[in-house]
Amino acid sequence: MKYTEKEKRDKVFSFLLFVYFLFLIRVIVFKYSYVELRAIVDSWQKDVIWEGLSTANFTPFKTIRMYIRHYDMPGIHSFSNLFGNILIFIPFGFLLSRVHPVCRNLLVLIANSFLFVLGIEVFQLFSAFGAFDVDDIMLNVLGTLLGGLCYHLFITLKKRKTTKKFKNP
Repeated sequence: MKYTEKEKRDKVFSFLLFVYFLFLIRVIVFKYSYVELRAIVDSWQKDVIWEGLSTANFTPFKTIRMYIRHYDMPGIHSFSNLFGNILIFIPFGFLLSRVHPVCRNLLVLIANSFLFVLGIEVFQLFSAFGAFDVDDIMLNVLGTLLGGLCYHLFITLKKRKTTKKFKNP
């Protein structure tokens, strides 16, 4: 079966989105070594849920304010935590917008990103494979939104370039 150039590009971008999705899960959820993950699983009990609830941050901007306030303290990686949570999701927003046309609507993109990130955070809350933080949700969704805006900018610039080619032969 022969594919058109557009169909080939669509398949490549779909594959890239899938690989990026796996990358995000690996980096965010399974960020610990196998030995550490195994220890978490082996020690998991119902009390882990209560522990997760006690360490969770449900207060918007609490962690963000703490990172800003203590940006220069040794051991606190404010820059990487704040901007890393945004930057890691920019490609997600771009790829999701490229692969799924419905996600080119920024409200749909935000909703999909919110549900995906919320799922990760709730998993962390109940599994002890991380900590629930409402600020992570906000920063990750902001990153996805920026990625979607980058996609819109890319398409706009591409259309302008194509339009100029036809106007100036």
